[in-house]
Amino acid sequence: MKALGTDLLPGSRLLRAAVLAFACAAAFLVGYRWSGASPSLLFFSSSSSSRLSSRSPSVAISPNSNVSFDPSLIPSPAAAPTASSSINKKTSASSATPNASPPASVPAPAQAPPPPLPPPPPPPPLPPPPPARLGIVGDDGAMRDDFDIGAVSNDTDLATDEDAPQGPSNEDAGGANKVRIGNFQACPESMREYIPCLDNDEEIKRLPSTERGERFERHCPAKDKVLSCLVPAPKGYKAPIPWPRSRDEVWFSNVPHTRLVDDKGGQNWITKAKDKFTFPGGGTQFIHGADQYLDQISQMVPDIAFGSRTRVVLDVGCGVASFGAYLLSRDVLTLSIAPKDVHENQIQFALERGVPAMVAAFATHRLLYPSQAFEIIHCSRCRINWTRDDGILLLEVNRMLRAGGYFAWAAQPVYKHEEAQQEAWKEMEDLTTRLCWELVKKEGYVAIWRKPLNNSCYMSRDPGVKPPLCDADDNPDDVWYVNLKACISRLPVNGDGSTPFPWPARLTEPPRRLQGVEMDAYSSKNELYKAETKFWDDIVEGYIRVFKWKKFKLRNVMDMRAGFGGFAAALINRKLDFWVMNVVPVTQPNTLPVIYDRGLLGVAHDWCEPFDTYPRTYDLMHAFGLFSKEQIRCNISGILLEMDRILRPGGKAYIRDKKETIQEIKEITDAMGWRATIRDTSEGPYASRKVLMCDKPMVR
Repeated sequence: MKALGTDLLPGSRLLRAAVLAFACAAAFLVGYRWSGASPSLLFFSSSSSSRLSSRSPSVAISPNSNVSFDPSLIPSPAAAPTASSSINKKTSASSATPNASPPASVPAPAQAPPPPLPPPPPPPPLPPPPPARLGIVGDDGAMRDDFDIGAVSNDTDLATDEDAPQGPSNEDAGGANKVRIGNFQACPESMREYIPCLDNDEEIKRLPSTERGERFERHCPAKDKVLSCLVPAPKGYKAPIPWPRSRDEVWFSNVPHTRLVDDKGGQNWITKAKDKFTFPGGGTQFIHGADQYLDQISQMVPDIAFGSRTRVVLDVGCGVASFGAYLLSRDVLTLSIAPKDVHENQIQFALERGVPAMVAAFATHRLLYPSQAFEIIHCSRCRINWTRDDGILLLEVNRMLRAGGYFAWAAQPVYKHEEAQQEAWKEMEDLTTRLCWELVKKEGYVAIWRKPLNNSCYMSRDPGVKPPLCDADDNPDDVWYVNLKACISRLPVNGDGSTPFPWPARLTEPPRRLQGVEMDAYSSKNELYKAETKFWDDIVEGYIRVFKWKKFKLRNVMDMRAGFGGFAAALINRKLDFWVMNVVPVTQPNTLPVIYDRGLLGVAHDWCEPFDTYPRTYDLMHAFGLFSKEQIRCNISGILLEMDRILRPGGKAYIRDKKETIQEIKEITDAMGWRATIRDTSEGPYASRKVLMCDKPMVR
């Protein structure tokens, strides 16, 4: 028996092992089937559907994954007890024994309501938005030394954005219907020379007085009378003659007005020869030519040094701008200004020639240029009474004239000996003495004065001498619709405004007045200035290489939101024979003093209103971030119709802005008949900005 029990021991162990294995297998199968037929509490599972497609496990998605939290669902403190009581009742019912209920004769024990839930804590306040930065800065707020605008590789703005709709769209991003913009119609032929704020006859007739030139100032139309059509070109309009030939001749059909030929032909201003106007280069006071006249000025005051110490000049009452046209060959930029008076097309002739010019008048408001902007202000028979109202007009010249700058006056009181002319000369001498101007030279037809370098002369005048110094809180750079002031603008105590560097070094060196610009990043303005210069230098390099800008017959350029003037500086650095009108919107930091200190031209303007220039006067209009900044205040259609008025047939517009804004702009440019293409910037197809490259057709 002992031997038999010993033999059965291994068999019993095998039997127990077999039973245990069978039980495990049965438990596994039962659990497996239950998991497939019942909701599982596990997020990691192998559902039957996943087994059909793959043997690998999958992650089940919570049913609340797409549910967003709505803070409005949080109960108010007054409603909290009711909600809490309801929750408590549900909890009590679920915790009772399922098969046992209290007898009907025995009431359930009453329970006291729980205390109300405390109200949820208020969300923490959002942090204030960071200040807008004008450049790329580090975490400490300073510009990095290794600042890089990104890999441009000379292929800037090349790729057409194929994903962006190139035609008008009837739906926005949300699928909502939008009103399709209809095509704009042509204006009547009578409006082909229309300047909206200077041709508002209805408003001009309401002026109480026009004896001080008020009719030549801005009087913009009301919102219900703004330009809503396309200003037509004259019949027979041709592509302008390219610079530098245009300095000496332009097409008659482009500016078909002969009044100046009739009035000034004998003074060597302008003549008509067949289908062209020609410009011999003379003027009322320099009938032998502008070059000889400029040589005379240089000999009278050698320190003027055209093209070195003197870079930016204002010519008042410019005629057809031959004075400024011939200064260009001496590396001097001259802004030629004149009102739209009886010789109303003189500025139009100047711009058709490719000479910087603008319609402006000395009347009752400050001109739209900053203080200490010009090294020379020139008036040759400009028909302005400088001594009226105790010299208020000459005080405006003094405001714009740079410290140590020169005022050149060529007029009859300088050289004629009649009693009336001599009396006018004495009044001019008295006024300039009270302004502390020094008469440097009087020779022939010309007298030249010099403005002081500081305020010491003003402070040493006898008490009560007029005109007085302006108040210390007067801002001489505040010019938009600001009345003329009968006071002397103070010069900065630190000497800011005097030319820090000769040309061309001043184009790239950060000027001292840069620190006075009210903007973000006070301590890094020099770095922002250099960053903008580098940014536009790389962009323009790409335009030249890919789009062959050097082959374009462009001359007059407008930068509609100029910043520090980096775009204009890049054109000069790349030897492009363009000149740029740098427009600084009045809603942006006032960088005009910096632009003039660089040796460039500029003007203040509000793009909710029309610009003071003739139709068809610019070849290229450039707008960087303008529309997204101004669309809250201004009508985008109004700005674009104004651009169409200003742009020459065959001209170009480059608009760089947010991609959603670019789509809106393109619909309007299509309605104006422009050929427009949306392109990526150098940042790539997923960047927040796009470039709209537009061509205005020669014929519509």
